[in-house]
Amino acid sequence: MNKNTFSCAKCLLVVILLILAGILGFVYSGWYPIGADNKHHALTYWALETLRERSIARASADISVPGDLDSPERLLAGGPDYHEMCSGCHLQPAKAQSDFTLGLYPAPPNLTEAKSGQISTTENQRTFWIIKHGIKASGMPSWAPGHDDERIWSMVAFINRLPELSASEYQILTSRTDDNGHAH
Repeated sequence: MNKNTFSCAKCLLVVILLILAGILGFVYSGWYPIGADNKHHALTYWALETLRERSIARASADISVPGDLDSPERLLAGGPDYHEMCSGCHLQPAKAQSDFTLGLYPAPPNLTEAKSGQISTTENQRTFWIIKHGIKASGMPSWAPGHDDERIWSMVAFINRLPELSASEYQILTSRTDDNGHAH
């Protein structure tokens, strides 16, 4: 290794260490506004959104989607769970906001809004993965600890049909009718 190459490598190492020190200094400074009522810088928002979407796409790609997502049994089984666990953030028909949606940033998606076109396998895989694993630092919990895959798939089935439901249909499909917490 000649003297110039060694000198360039040394300068590069110093620059990298200075950048790392600057990043650590920024992180420990507390200067970044972390409150949910403060919007992210556009670059930060882009980086977080891209990281989330690419991570979910990679992690959910190999999930097998059951063939009975359109069954009435899944719809009836998923409704009460959606109502109890999801509707506070993701809403219900004829409701445009809730106390949760007003204060969350980024705002959770309104799952009552119609999606364009047919629901794809990829969308079903993605929805299942999100319900099962949650999303860090977003307010979306993992429901896996208390819910098996069948129960989560029933929520996916309900979410797929949710945009089609009227407020009264929603009320009927989300009620629990027995002491064991199962819908009929």
